[in-house]
Amino acid sequence: MRIKKMLSSLFTLTNPEIAIMMMGIFLMAVLLGFPIAFTLMAMGVGFGYYAYFDPARMDHLFDNRIFSLFVQNTYTVMDNNVLTAVPLFLFMGYLVERAGIVSRLFFAIRLASHKLPASMAVAALITCTLFSTATGIIGAVVTLMGLLAWPAMVKAGYDKKFASGIICAGGCLGILIPPSIMLIVYSVIAQLSPLRLFAAAIFPGLLLASLYISYAVIRAMLDPSIAPKPRAEEIPPRAEILKEVLVSFLPLFALIMLVLGTILGGFATPAEAAAVGAFGSIVLSYFYKTLKWKAFKESVFLTAKTTAMIMWLFIGSWTFASVFSYLGGHEVFEHFFKSMDLAPWQFLVITQLIIFLLGWPLEWTEILIIFVPIFLPLLSIYGINPYFFAMLIALNLQTSFLTPPMAMSAYYLKGVQSKNVELMEIFAGIMPFLGIVIFAMFLMYMFPGIALWLPDVLFAN
Repeated sequence: MRIKKMLSSLFTLTNPEIAIMMMGIFLMAVLLGFPIAFTLMAMGVGFGYYAYFDPARMDHLFDNRIFSLFVQNTYTVMDNNVLTAVPLFLFMGYLVERAGIVSRLFFAIRLASHKLPASMAVAALITCTLFSTATGIIGAVVTLMGLLAWPAMVKAGYDKKFASGIICAGGCLGILIPPSIMLIVYSVIAQLSPLRLFAAAIFPGLLLASLYISYAVIRAMLDPSIAPKPRAEEIPPRAEILKEVLVSFLPLFALIMLVLGTILGGFATPAEAAAVGAFGSIVLSYFYKTLKWKAFKESVFLTAKTTAMIMWLFIGSWTFASVFSYLGGHEVFEHFFKSMDLAPWQFLVITQLIIFLLGWPLEWTEILIIFVPIFLPLLSIYGINPYFFAMLIALNLQTSFLTPPMAMSAYYLKGVQSKNVELMEIFAGIMPFLGIVIFAMFLMYMFPGIALWLPDVLFAN
């Protein structure tokens, strides 16, 4: 009787009101610190039970369509061919991280760029770009570069704030520059071609990395005290520099180009190219004589752990989104935006501002899987290219790691340099890079070809 009274009271509310209440309770649970994947599943099953409830079958409490939907979503996620690339790219990144390849790469680029202002900062950003391309795991990139490049820069007399901004901003490039796990996830959510997304992300990623490097060089030229030049006696002969670059830079760069080239050339699917990359990382580790059994086991364990997290997020979010849409939640947002009579640029500003604010309490996975599907049906209404919108979001997600007080990249760096730098110093160092990200978004809005030209050329037919 008590259950019947509770259900009858709920039936006095309209379905859209229930959907909004569902979203509100979810956000409150996340802010209270509940695990997001399990919260999504619990909310989806709980509200789904109400959505599909049939009062005529009160005697059969477990005879409800939500349970079939949950099982079906689980099978669909596990059987998705595109998502097969996720664990393979993760394994490639974790193995490259633990094989000591990055330290040699940073040292080689540092020597090759010694004549540039802020040469160590430039080397750190280039290393972050290449390492991010190989791994796509922001925490891993910032942590490793925080242990490797940050102490070297500070020891060389670099300003702590400047060095911190370099490491935090450079480490976030992994979710933008392909082959990016974020783009693979986005392709599944938005039902877009991962090949086109990879092609669309190349120039925005290189643009952002170039803006970071340009800022570092110009800042050092204007204020040489923040980034002193290396002493002449620290620079080895040119032949030794060339040898170090050939041995340390070219193999990893060739592996990345092999993975990207086979994908963009249409010779392999992302999953197949990821398999090549994973095998290539094992070969590189063996070539550098850094392949240890312990590092291999850790890479496998972390790959399984991260993959499981992403997959359960997918299952929970698809169940949540299915129920939310069934109750009319997406229609509420659609009617809201239509009633405002917005121009396309105004819609883009509002959606990107929402994504920016969501980046404070949520990770990029939750933002993509839960909230982006709300905006996707509206793109056709405003005549916005879905690949262009995807690149705006990919750039915007950089800010979720760089915006105080919840800038996760700052906390990653603080975690490995807790005694050597204050959190406020890191925040001060990353603020200019936050402005650069917003400037890059403005440039891409003004010149959409930055994102759309290459996929149109490669996949015109």
